[in-house]
Amino acid sequence: MLLALTCAPAALAQVSDADRATARSLAVEGQEALERKDFAAALDRFSRADAIIHAPTLLLGVARAQVGAGQWIAAQESYSRILREGAPEKSPEQFFEAIAAAQRELDALAPRIPQVLISVSGPDTTSVTIDDAPVPRAALGVRRPVDPGDHVVRASAAGFAPIEVKVTLAEGASETVALELKPAAPPPPVKPHLSVAPRPDQGASASGSGGSSRTVLAVAALGLGGAGLAAGAVGGVLALGKHGDLSERCPGGRCDPSLKGELDSYHAMGTLSTIGFAIGAVGVGAGTVLLLTAPRSPQRAGISITPVIGLGSAGAKGSF
Repeated sequence: MLLALTCAPAALAQVSDADRATARSLAVEGQEALERKDFAAALDRFSRADAIIHAPTLLLGVARAQVGAGQWIAAQESYSRILREGAPEKSPEQFFEAIAAAQRELDALAPRIPQVLISVSGPDTTSVTIDDAPVPRAALGVRRPVDPGDHVVRASAAGFAPIEVKVTLAEGASETVALELKPAAPPPPVKPHLSVAPRPDQGASASGSGGSSRTVLAVAALGLGGAGLAAGAVGGVLALGKHGDLSERCPGGRCDPSLKGELDSYHAMGTLSTIGFAIGAVGVGAGTVLLLTAPRSPQRAGISITPVIGLGSAGAKGSF
């Protein structure tokens, strides 16, 4: 077989010496790998050599490596190609010997190839695959040669639940795989998502409500402060009057014991005045702060409240 590469016909004469030497070296490596049953390496070397110099001797090496690797369908095609192409009349004798060997080995391989019949019950759009390789619709329902070993047959179609069947095919076996597609279960209903959009005036209402509450508190605080200031002012006026009267009746700051009741009343009025002014100051201050910091809505933008404090009186005035 290797000598045939050096005495090829005219078609091979155009190959350079370097290519011829490379093909010869690859063929030697392929034959050695074939003899030690390293079929993957043998297939690689013979395929490379045949790609450089296409010859029946090299293609026969490819077919034999494919058989050893379990690729029987591919080997069957390689053998058949050798027989189809043949060899020119003036080819080396090794070429004709390779063709004769290819016929013998193909005849021995054919009955060993397992077959599978795939039947599908489903729509015309069903897609079928064997080991992810598509199976033509015309090949369904008839015997289909496959390599020995484990295989996965799948069928799928839109609107139907896909189905998958695993089958193991021994040498020379013939199996039938029946696939029945059933309508897919309907998807679960989608729960509607309810979303309540706020009214355009809702934000303003909330802001207005908060602002109104703060305004009410401000007015209440101002009222309390005004009452405190009023009480303080009244108590102060009374205390001043009592102080003048006692000053006349207690020369040198010494009062008759009989005036003890009036002295206690004077001190009580002074205390009341002090407490009233203190409460008034806190109330007016808190009310003013609340009023100034209260958010204003467009409807209340014109509201104005101002505390008023006078002698003996206190309150607030405003515009709406």
